[in-house]
Amino acid sequence: MATEVQQLSPIKVDSGAKVLMVGAGGIGCELLKTLALSGFEDIHIIDTDTIEVSNLNRQFLFRQSHVGQSKAKVARDAVLRFRPHINITPYHANVRDPDFNVDFFRQFNVVLNGLDNLDARRHVNRLCLAASVPLIESGTTGFLGQVTVHVKGRTECYECQSKPAPKTYPVCTITSTPSKFVHCIVWAKELLFAKLLGDKNRENDLNVRSSDASVSSEPTEDVFERKIDENIEKYARRIYDHVFGYNIEVALSNEETWKNRKRPRPIYIKDVLPAELIGQNGNLEKNSVPGDTSSVSAMASLNLKNPQGLWSLKENSKVFLEAVRLFFAKREKEIGNMIFDKDDQLAVEFVTAAANIRASSFGILLHSLFEAKGIAGNIVHAVATTNAIIAGLIVIEAVKVLQNNAKSYRMTYCLEHPSRKMLLMPVEPFEPNKSCYVCSKTPLTLVVNTHRSKLRDIVNKIVKAKLGMDLPLIMHGSLLLYEVGEDLEEDEVANYAANLEKVLAKLPSPVTGGTMLTVEDLQQELKCSINVEHREEFDEEKEPDEMILSGWTQPPSEENNDEPAVDNGASTSAVPVANSLGTEEDELQIIPTQTGNKRKLSDISGSSLSDHSVTSETKFKRKVEEIDGTDDLVMLGDRVSDCSKKKREQ
Repeated sequence: MATEVQQLSPIKVDSGAKVLMVGAGGIGCELLKTLALSGFEDIHIIDTDTIEVSNLNRQFLFRQSHVGQSKAKVARDAVLRFRPHINITPYHANVRDPDFNVDFFRQFNVVLNGLDNLDARRHVNRLCLAASVPLIESGTTGFLGQVTVHVKGRTECYECQSKPAPKTYPVCTITSTPSKFVHCIVWAKELLFAKLLGDKNRENDLNVRSSDASVSSEPTEDVFERKIDENIEKYARRIYDHVFGYNIEVALSNEETWKNRKRPRPIYIKDVLPAELIGQNGNLEKNSVPGDTSSVSAMASLNLKNPQGLWSLKENSKVFLEAVRLFFAKREKEIGNMIFDKDDQLAVEFVTAAANIRASSFGILLHSLFEAKGIAGNIVHAVATTNAIIAGLIVIEAVKVLQNNAKSYRMTYCLEHPSRKMLLMPVEPFEPNKSCYVCSKTPLTLVVNTHRSKLRDIVNKIVKAKLGMDLPLIMHGSLLLYEVGEDLEEDEVANYAANLEKVLAKLPSPVTGGTMLTVEDLQQELKCSINVEHREEFDEEKEPDEMILSGWTQPPSEENNDEPAVDNGASTSAVPVANSLGTEEDELQIIPTQTGNKRKLSDISGSSLSDHSVTSETKFKRKVEEIDGTDDLVMLGDRVSDCSKKKREQ
């Protein structure tokens, strides 16, 4: 393979341009450095995270002494040491905070994303659309990476193509017959953590009871309800024995299940930890800062320092008990409303320990906290050199945007291995998708049983979870069915709260088949319409929520794959990567080089594609055939496509 490298001419930067960076992690550190060295002089950074030890191998602006400090602020200080004359404004905050509204975004010439989750990406996309500010998206995972450009009315927005949903597993596999560690992680995160620390009214299969009255006290008793005057240690041991011991014994009573499977073993705390040592499990006081819940850690309490070390069953049991104790002793106000967060150290410790104990019971290999966090948080750790390449590509596209050089915009994919002799693949952006409910205002369709589903279900499972709205307002015609906000009167709050508990057909303005709902988020300045269709019956296994939302271009169906696929939520028009383990804090969906799924690509030669009915695999194959035969090692910039085009013409 020839190694002719295409050189780029020096870039010219408008020093007066005002740039907003969202994210100061793996990509963010490289991006801030590259922006500063490229001549940008007014840079604002938003990042809610603090620095962790695990960041230091690739986020080069940070040092050991910075652990626990704000990423945005430390990154600013580090860059000002070698570019003291420029203006860098850090915000240690969440980009979803009300302060960062449309008016805030309007002051910038371009927004550059280095985010780690789908919800925040969608939120920034909507604010950029409302403010008419160009957005440059990016992501890395391992050796792979990408940069995409989104300009209102000219290119597709971040949400023009639906993002692949996380792989789901049959409930019976998760609760009864796990065979892989990911099954144990899902059980610990989605069932045990949610039941113990989340919504107490949530139904799942963890609260099983034997019909034998001698085994259980009251058939209707909630095992997870802490009894009056029950101390934390006793409560934690009772939960341990129930989920790892008693529940397994109940499962073993069904002999048919284990005819062709390895039988699990029940694990009780008395068999793992001597009773006299349980009360000495950890030291709560010496490792916590009063009032600071972020410093609460079961590992610290137990003096376990290596997140990549493999804990024994005894150590996992200690971590489990200590995590429960810390949650109830230090974070009791949060209990009942908690949702798993990969950046919550105590939550990750709890899930890791619980998954490992369950894995021990079913004869599955144990994993370290580092590995478990990667699976639970959908993380594949980025490589520092990939972050640097992607940061450079972001700056190149930012310059094009500031120069209004629309013909040169490119979405560029960084590949781990040469694909048809290309390591960086630039393609022209798509036109806006006419089916996009975000930027094209196409109505969505919601199939639901209007006689069973409540308005609360629509708000939580559709409007917030799927549409990503923070402060939703729901209207039927001119009647407001639901609204949130600090300026509401008490009677309005009570009225909307009452509506939440009503089934759709019994609302003040009944919602039935054929109804059109208007949903709006004032903070995002986003409005969309939802056509409601009534259906009586749903498949309990495939449609457990009894709601089906549609209306955007669906990703191509994929063959079943036993490996965990997750919602990385980064690429603009991405399709599901069925065997992806996820991404680091800078996430993406990527086009594979040889096997797997293919991304929709427009013609490099310049024709714009608006035909979203053509499968992405077909388009990708067509494009690979076009560029096959070029001998160049493709490097940075839009000269790449010109070079490839000339080769084809020759």
